[in-house]
Amino acid sequence: MAPDRKAFLDRLRALFAEMDAAYARAAAAAGFDCRGCEESCCRSRFHHHTALEVAYLREGFGSLPPGERQEVLAVARSVAAAQAVPGAEGAAHRPMCPLNTEGRCRLYAHRPMICRLHGVEHELHPPGRPVVIGAGCREFERCRGTARPGERFDRTPFYARLAALESEFREAEELRRRIKMTVAEMLLADEVLP
Repeated sequence: MAPDRKAFLDRLRALFAEMDAAYARAAAAAGFDCRGCEESCCRSRFHHHTALEVAYLREGFGSLPPGERQEVLAVARSVAAAQAVPGAEGAAHRPMCPLNTEGRCRLYAHRPMICRLHGVEHELHPPGRPVVIGAGCREFERCRGTARPGERFDRTPFYARLAALESEFREAEELRRRIKMTVAEMLLADEVLP
């Protein structure tokens, strides 16, 4: 791995650590403790938009033993094929993330931002646009404790910092291609990041 890319991945790792700590505080304030549920967020079809997160996920993927990598790739191919079927958006058709095994993420430390921030009620303040408010997942609503209505986790500073880091990374790597990929696609797409 190029020294510059390693520095970017280290910076992303530090940002994710801050993100995880802020999320933990918000979850605790709401009395939320995600222990998995029947409607797993690992069945959500999240799209990820940063090349830096692709590089980070692939760094973690590269640390798996070869046999495990082949197993994950086989599942990723199956998931990508299922997601490509028209009408596959319904809950009954959503396959589990290819990194989920027995209810746990194989690359938990390398999971993308949205996997880290999903679940709690949140807000986002996009520049020049109205505030975006997001409800928590069903499990969050079910177990909500001490949080008062209107208390939300503000994702804005983390999105802004990730966007700035992504911009620097793209410039350093001379990347022009836009990213809109599921985890399965990120695992299968060698050509996104040489």
